[in-house]
Amino acid sequence: MSEKYKIRDQDKLYFVTFTVVEWVDVFTRNEYKDIIISSLQYCQEEKGLEIYAWCLMTNHLHLIIGKNSNNRLEEIVRDFKKFTSVKLCRAIESNSKESRKEWMLRIFKESGARSSKHIKYKFWKNDYHPIELFSNEIMDQKLEYIHNNPVEAGFVDESEAYLYSSARDYSGGRGLLKLEYIE
Repeated sequence: MSEKYKIRDQDKLYFVTFTVVEWVDVFTRNEYKDIIISSLQYCQEEKGLEIYAWCLMTNHLHLIIGKNSNNRLEEIVRDFKKFTSVKLCRAIESNSKESRKEWMLRIFKESGARSSKHIKYKFWKNDYHPIELFSNEIMDQKLEYIHNNPVEAGFVDESEAYLYSSARDYSGGRGLLKLEYIE
């Protein structure tokens, strides 16, 4: 990770993006999306991850995160990415209805072969470019960006209509994850 993108202050909020290698559209099936949701919930309950905003798209995940524990934020991120990588690849391998199985696993295997850190598959790109949210203006900008992602992609007309996002929480509804709110 470059010097520009590092978590320097553990008490700050950060905008991060986790991207699937080669931008593979994995999260088109609910069973794969559910792995992400349950893994985020686990990190909230067991590791002290605070989620302020999120949006899961077909090939990437945007988050505004902080922490409320002794765990370092980059360690929480590392553990989340490692666990979900293994869990998602296994889910793809064992999914008899996955028409894209061979293609996806070949991409993950080739990406893993180019990496000294991965044994079988590489699911996520290495970098996640944490951007410290040091002002209200930057927080508002990132929050709007996250929530408008599904609108810009043409998935929904209104951001709060997208289930896999915190936009509905910010518009008075109830979403899939427990949130801390940006005031």
